[in-house]
Amino acid sequence: MEPAPPPANRFAFPAMLAGSASLAFGPWLVRIADVAPMASAFWRLSLAVVPLLLLARFVSGREGTPAFGGLNLGSLGLAALAGVFFAIDLALWHLGILRTTLANATLLTNAATFLLPLWGFVVLRQRPGRPARAALLAAALGTALLLGRSADLSPRNFTGDLLCLGAALFYTAYLLTIEKLRSRLAAMPLLALATAFGAVTMLPLALLEPGAFWPGNWTPILVLAFGSQVFGQGLVVYAVGHLRPIVVGLALLIQPAISATVGALRFGEVPGVWELTGAGLVVAALLLVRLPDRAAP
Repeated sequence: MEPAPPPANRFAFPAMLAGSASLAFGPWLVRIADVAPMASAFWRLSLAVVPLLLLARFVSGREGTPAFGGLNLGSLGLAALAGVFFAIDLALWHLGILRTTLANATLLTNAATFLLPLWGFVVLRQRPGRPARAALLAAALGTALLLGRSADLSPRNFTGDLLCLGAALFYTAYLLTIEKLRSRLAAMPLLALATAFGAVTMLPLALLEPGAFWPGNWTPILVLAFGSQVFGQGLVVYAVGHLRPIVVGLALLIQPAISATVGALRFGEVPGVWELTGAGLVVAALLLVRLPDRAAP
């Protein structure tokens, strides 16, 4: 009889599903918040800082290691840079959410997943294997279809799609910076630091942006901060350390499915044939890019 899996592995997949589902409601919450998009991004980050710091200390305490034991001046600088990238990513994404469909906002922002192998190919001169090449091709075709359909519908939708792609670029930069820090700091303290620096970066942008800064209705903002940033991101960060990449990819596909459903039911954003085809290609890319890459070095 095989031994029972350790508790971490047993709970990792349910945690990944719950975290991914929580993140999927973020675009809807941004839409219904009564503040400007950058203000909602600021509140999402700032309200999550203290809970994430407490969570980082709790997790590190259970593991018997100091939460910020590997932190030095260089690491702090990289964490600040990650926070800046994360803040710009959120700012562009929140602006894009208000200008395109919820499905496109979620799918195109996930372009960070296949921008990472593109970075390795162009900058690091790594030869991509067949899954990575197929993913890049599918992503390019799917994105072209989504952008073309948005341009046909309205310039506003097209602008929203471009903003979401811009967000994906900065999220890729955020992930690359985080990767440099993972050998020095644990995942949860890293998320807490990046969130704190991101909130500091977002504050002047939120104050300078036209529109409301202080919420009249705090419910969407609180759910965005605790549901997306603390609960959603926290569970995903916990789960990815215990799951294979292809499983992570499958779980992340819950996000565009939920966002598309909310967009159709709440805002009448029913996708047509071309949107479904483009979305299907992007979904295929998200799966292919997580398959084992057997390319020659």
